[in-house]
Amino acid sequence: MAARILPVVKLATKLTIAGGALYIACDSGLFGSSEQGTEALEKAKVAIPPAIEEWTKYFGLEAQLPTIPKIEFSPVQTWNSGVRWTISALSEAPTKATEYTNQGFQYMKELTK
Repeated sequence: MAARILPVVKLATKLTIAGGALYIACDSGLFGSSEQGTEALEKAKVAIPPAIEEWTKYFGLEAQLPTIPKIEFSPVQTWNSGVRWTISALSEAPTKATEYTNQGFQYMKELTK
């Protein structure tokens, strides 16, 4: 009986953790606008180091943790460049499809000569 319950408990635990992570991400604004994402990143930069320090003291770990790397790019600009590239590719898709189709027809004509 326990062998049948254990996989269900494992699945429920994984779903609970994933759901909680998704809820926290949505609640903090990570899936919102780029300004909300930047604000959430700044909050995380402030909150994470004290939490890690508290956990290491609580669990008795005296491990030396690496410093948090500096992020030298703007998430807003990175997001916007990705959106621009995607929209550009989508707008050029019909023209490119026509060009490639014509090239294919020309190639087939040359083969049949």
